[in-house]
Amino acid sequence: MGDAPAQLLLIDDEASIREPLTDYLVGQGFAVDGAADAGAGRAMIGTKSYDLVICDIMMPGEDGLSLTRFIREGPGLPVILLTARAEETERIIGLEIGADDYVVKPFSPRELVARIRAVLRRAHSAALPCEDGEESYRFGDWQLSTTARSLRHSDSRDVALSSGEYQLLLALLANPRRVMTRDQLLDLVRGRDAEIFDRSIDNLISRLRRKIEDDARAPTIIKTIWGGGYMISTEVVRSGRRG
Repeated sequence: MGDAPAQLLLIDDEASIREPLTDYLVGQGFAVDGAADAGAGRAMIGTKSYDLVICDIMMPGEDGLSLTRFIREGPGLPVILLTARAEETERIIGLEIGADDYVVKPFSPRELVARIRAVLRRAHSAALPCEDGEESYRFGDWQLSTTARSLRHSDSRDVALSSGEYQLLLALLANPRRVMTRDQLLDLVRGRDAEIFDRSIDNLISRLRRKIEDDARAPTIIKTIWGGGYMISTEVVRSGRRG
């Protein structure tokens, strides 16, 4: 992230939340723009480079889930969702469509800052090139490049990955045909500096399968090992080396 403050976009239709939270985040060293709805947020994302988006789920008009889909399919920015609902279903939906984290209202601003910094660290770490040059993993019809942090199909089609999806796929590919437990994967993907959600790994696996499997309901690349965890079951060819 360098010396420049991280650029955040806060989208929330409630001015009583958006404005004081903006001031608090600025006081914590971030550069923050605010938007009152998803439409304004879309326009701002199209005209300025942001490091992370914080988005309320329940807003008039387009909701935060729809906006998260747009971000994932387009600029691919990290997203933290704000929700007033505590139901597991909504949290799972948010993670499945590509959110990197979520915070349930009412929340402590200090908790949000901790989550922002954790997501930014993960995104920054995932984007770092290897010190000793590019490392790539070929598996099936796919190739994952660690320098470009890109996933490409043999038909030259590129597939966008969130920071969590990238780190999870990299962890699995670095351990081919080895069963990785959820705890092991959580350590590698999220780290212990953020609260861990019971189904976060399952949601990331589901998202990856929809992107790389011919049939996500009958996966042949990422296998579920019941009672154990997950495993890359296809041959992995690794080239280059990591620093």
